[in-house]
Amino acid sequence: MNDQYDPPYIDDEERELIESLDEIEPQSFGKPDEEKMAKLRKAARSHLQHASAKMNIRIAPEELELIKKRADQEGLKYQSLVKSVMHKYVTGQLVETGK
Repeated sequence: MNDQYDPPYIDDEERELIESLDEIEPQSFGKPDEEKMAKLRKAARSHLQHASAKMNIRIAPEELELIKKRADQEGLKYQSLVKSVMHKYVTGQLVETGK
């Protein structure tokens, strides 16, 4: 696995998937024809339109900067980091570490 990307929070299965990416030969994939690409784009647009709802929140600028810095450290967009934390919280996956 690429040593640059080995976060401590991934499990063995995720690590195995990441390592398997090195075995893929991109040249072995053919380019889909334009008709198939149009269908895929349409399906993706439809899914994204129905898959989520928008939400607006107010947050102190200092806290937003901390979130952005943390997201950058994780290699994520800050909105993705916030969404992930909220998902983990509401599904009971977010646990305190005692820090």
